[in-house]
Amino acid sequence: MTAPPTSVALADPVRRPPVVATGPADLAALRAVLGALGDVVVAFSGGADSAFLARVATDTLGAGRVLCVTAVSPSLAPEELADCRALAGEWGLRHLEVATDELADPAYQANDGSRCYHCKASLMEALGPVSATAGPGATVVLGVNLDDLSDHRPGQSAAAERGAVFPLVTAGFTKSDVRQWSRRLGLRTWDKPAAACLASRVPYGTRVTFTTLDAVARAESGLRDLGFRQLRVRHYGDTARIEVPEADLVEMVARREAVSAAVRAAGYRYVTLDLEGFRSGNLNDSLADGGHRTTEETP
Repeated sequence: MTAPPTSVALADPVRRPPVVATGPADLAALRAVLGALGDVVVAFSGGADSAFLARVATDTLGAGRVLCVTAVSPSLAPEELADCRALAGEWGLRHLEVATDELADPAYQANDGSRCYHCKASLMEALGPVSATAGPGATVVLGVNLDDLSDHRPGQSAAAERGAVFPLVTAGFTKSDVRQWSRRLGLRTWDKPAAACLASRVPYGTRVTFTTLDAVARAESGLRDLGFRQLRVRHYGDTARIEVPEADLVEMVARREAVSAAVRAAGYRYVTLDLEGFRSGNLNDSLADGGHRTTEETP
């Protein structure tokens, strides 16, 4: 497997599409980018970005020219896989699930700052055979937006090096643009909370295993069953550190018995609450290197 670069310079992730937006994000620009690409394979995780891209691509090109592929592995939360299936049915997406085996890669298991690189490399290896059969010259597209380019994200480089392109970037879409346009189109994913892969809950340097990912998944599922929508359960051995938005801290404490029971049922002995609240990618503080950090990524 190709080793990740020590410093990231995206390998021309916006190659090929001839349209580059220079003003406010416009749906017509995105449609033009997709039209120039032709047949596409959308890496479809069910998050707001990939769902928006999958829907617009299908509406623009037709279901016969768009294959939405969900990578299934222990790092994908069960609820996210279920929602991918539901969205495919609701929107008439041509949907395929492929298994990825990043846990078989010792470099991924080691969980250093390049973990996301190895994960995306595994994804692209799985999508390669699919793209070859999806249509003549089919291109793999990812739901990366402009905001995602502001940090060091090795997964983006892994995808770009292997030929993936980022139509939302080319069309000038930020995360806010994706949510606003999703709402205008009536997509229920417009306000869906970010859901990075489960491995992002494991501190760097702690080995990623199936058991760990399963414990995190079950703990977060239990808390969602209690009605908490935006959350993270950070894994520290037999201790779980819960993050929820500051507005939910009071309720979390008020329901501490039910919260503790839900998390302990997943195998944790100790249950703690982060009083600083939910912070996407906060485990990456330890990776600060010349002002660059690796942030949570959703395929």
